[in-house]
Amino acid sequence: MDRRQFIMASMAATVPWPARADARADARADGRALVAVATNFSKVAEGLLPAFTAATGYQITLSSGSTGQLYGQVVNGAPYDAFLAADQARPALLEAAGLSRKRFTYARGLLALMAAEGTASQASLAKDFAHLAIANPGLAPYGLAAKQALTALGLWEGLSPRIVMGQNVGQAYALVASGNADLGLVARAYALEGAWNVPEALYAPILQDAVLLTENEAAAAFVDYLTTAQADIRAAGYGAL
Repeated sequence: MDRRQFIMASMAATVPWPARADARADARADGRALVAVATNFSKVAEGLLPAFTAATGYQITLSSGSTGQLYGQVVNGAPYDAFLAADQARPALLEAAGLSRKRFTYARGLLALMAAEGTASQASLAKDFAHLAIANPGLAPYGLAAKQALTALGLWEGLSPRIVMGQNVGQAYALVASGNADLGLVARAYALEGAWNVPEALYAPILQDAVLLTENEAAAAFVDYLTTAQADIRAAGYGAL
């Protein structure tokens, strides 16, 4: 997927889940599964699918969005077979509600500051710029991490008038990549060359949990595959577990 295609995909609305609800029973029978994936991990998940399908024969369809949005869809009956969140809190809530058949941490997210032009550094936040893009802290764990980092640096209040928010970290990235924001605090997996890796001491760990929601064999196999694909996940911009 080239940059323009990724921007368009990030800005597009997720296909409404009710239209797919009737397909769940058929999918279980023929090796297909529907997996909800937090936007930060959607590119990586897509990249893992060819090898996974070649090895297992299972077909996975991904539906991406912010963790908060996807969690809301799950509790309202969305026909997802698994959920790859960007935090641990919402998967824990699903487990407490008896909706999880398996839960484990599959990735440790990292935060980066990227610039629409040139390189970025901590000093970039003190310069004269128009807009800083972040994900919505109420919906997206990477947005919360961005707010925590800016607060730790003593910059949150001063920069608030210049902050623009996307519903998820993909939209925050798209705002910068399209030139509509000068800077963006995004997942390191998204960040362009020249980004500043925000010190992890400035934000709470972004531990991302996967939840198996149904007894779908394809979904169970894909969730298990994440444990064997850790080298690929780290290479894509995530930390070691």
